Amino acid sequence: MTDSKAIPSVTVNYKSTGSSTTSNELGMRAMQERAYEKRGEQYLLIKSPPASGKSRALMFIALDKLNNQGIKQAIITVPEKSIGSSFADEPLTKFGYYYDWHVKPKWNLCNAPGEDGSKVNSVKSFLESEDKVLVCTHATFRFAVERLGIEAFDNRLIAIDEFHHVSADEESVLGSQLKQLVARDKIHVVAMTGSYFRGDANPVLMPEDEAKFDTVTYTYYEQLNGYEYLKTLNIGYYFYSGAYADEILSVLNPNEKTIIHIPNVNSRESMGDKIKEVEHIIEALGDWQGVDPDTGFHLVKTPDGKILRIADLVDDDAAKRNKVAASLKRSEAKQNRDFVDIIIALGMAKEGFDWIWCEHALTIGYRSSLTEIVQIIGRATRDAPNKTQTRFTNLIAEPDASEDAVTDAVNDTLKAISASLLMEQVLTPRFNFTPKNPQNGPVEGFDYGEGGYDPDKENVGFNEQTGQYQIEIKGLSAPKSQDAQRICQEDLNEVIAAFVQDKPTLERGLFDDELVPQELTQVRMGKIIKDRYPDLDDEDVEAVRQHAIAALNLTQKAKEIINNDSELSTRGNTALIDGVRKFTMDVRDLDVDWIDSINPFSEAYAILSKAMTEQSLKAMAEVISGRKPNISLDEARELAKRALKFKKERGRLPDIKSSDPWEQHMAQGVAFLARMKAEEKNG
Repeated sequence: MTDSKAIPSVTVNYKSTGSSTTSNELGMRAMQERAYEKRGEQYLLIKSPPASGKSRALMFIALDKLNNQGIKQAIITVPEKSIGSSFADEPLTKFGYYYDWHVKPKWNLCNAPGEDGSKVNSVKSFLESEDKVLVCTHATFRFAVERLGIEAFDNRLIAIDEFHHVSADEESVLGSQLKQLVARDKIHVVAMTGSYFRGDANPVLMPEDEAKFDTVTYTYYEQLNGYEYLKTLNIGYYFYSGAYADEILSVLNPNEKTIIHIPNVNSRESMGDKIKEVEHIIEALGDWQGVDPDTGFHLVKTPDGKILRIADLVDDDAAKRNKVAASLKRSEAKQNRDFVDIIIALGMAKEGFDWIWCEHALTIGYRSSLTEIVQIIGRATRDAPNKTQTRFTNLIAEPDASEDAVTDAVNDTLKAISASLLMEQVLTPRFNFTPKNPQNGPVEGFDYGEGGYDPDKENVGFNEQTGQYQIEIKGLSAPKSQDAQRICQEDLNEVIAAFVQDKPTLERGLFDDELVPQELTQVRMGKIIKDRYPDLDDEDVEAVRQHAIAALNLTQKAKEIINNDSELSTRGNTALIDGVRKFTMDVRDLDVDWIDSINPFSEAYAILSKAMTEQSLKAMAEVISGRKPNISLDEARELAKRALKFKKERGRLPDIKSSDPWEQHMAQGVAFLARMKAEEKNG
């Protein structure tokens, strides 16, 4: 056992107002009501967390389109058969809506036997029928479009659940089909996702296609703040050495309802045999007493005499695993907190899996996909009676300098840190930034703290109901085009996702002692935005860049203040708000240049250095220091642009001998370009 520690990298407290679980006169919860307001849009994208009611929101919208907008039929597509049950019949009129949701059994193809390809005839029969709703998998829909052609779907609503499964990559069949359907412009689309991050890999939609969609965003903060019971979510990392099963009880509390995701057999954390790993975890928890013949759950007696009911979804025996999976779908699992205590899974129990009592999602081994992490965290963020707190823990093997795989270990750790940084943004209230101007005044509904709104300084207001900050920043560029405005309003987290997942950026931010922060905040972030949104002009790129860096750095600085202030860290719901306010009050001017001068990763490093052993931290630093990049041509060009801006403001070019490291660096970029041009001229 090593002296490893959990990193409480994110702790967010919520007010539990009950607003996100309360229904209006039509039976709609807050998110559903917001989505329904946009029911007339031809292309609608709903970004909303797990458990916020996206399936029912779609039912309301689809029924309106079918009954009032002249749409002939609705086709609901889901990534896997099990999620098809989310669209079962619902007596919506009983709760105040105008129509009930009904799917004829033969048109729920998720329940039909046979392979996806063989179900295309059923899709064809449905299209020729007078019936209104069909539910199928993404794969069935892909085959149907391939065989029947896109024109067969004219005048229909195509709903795509778990939209992050779609990709704009040329190899994504569903992605290219969607592009064709949108280009033909004779269908309606509702796309829904709880984890929509371009930063994961390929974009879900290309920007020019996404611009056609109207977006409904319901944030994690609004969702969790509006729960009735759940008040606190903690996300942490735990580093260990040796076999994870030997240290699992350091983070696994047998008294918490837990989903354990064991590592893929090919990962570094795997012990090589998934069945033995499950046995090892069971042995660590207590004495096996047998299997419950009714449910298939393992019964394990803990040292204090408690009998744990453990569901094993890893077992390769299909009959056993199917029995356990069926037991977890019973009504008792939802109604009785003690029906099951721990679920052990590998590829299952992620998106679409609903166990409201889960208090701890424990994941062993890093996950390269942010989407997967968001989905796993979503398993633990359901509201349930007497469930006041919940947590996600990632158990990760510590880098060991003596191992050949030290570079892999470093890469895994960096990915875990980037996921942590992004989740901090996802879970916090929404930032609305505005340039500080003399004509500014207080925005209605926002609380500006004890002294109220001060026209002589930059103000920070907070609206607890909507979960939004209103922050004034001196020198802030405002986005001009509609596209840039949409990105600043809706997509900052996706920009930040791309930034914190950019490996050279993360490495330098954490381990380069000579780093000038503007190299990351201005040059690197600017390039990432330009690459991601090539149609934005330079002014809009700069506006988006400033908004994204401000959101990231304000969160990091607030976290630093909370972690170093014992009074603030125990203040519960208002800690983050107070942290942002304290940070902005402690500086004379809240301006863009000053925000750009902050290293966004400094607090992550401070937490990492407390959580890892000194040897592991040193091993990471040594691996990364060998990768320090030289200045690139693209960076030199960006630095030269910044140097021109500097010259306009100061009347001179940056001086390479300046005591200001950022000025020095801009001068180096200018010198690099001059040298390149001279070399080209001389042949």
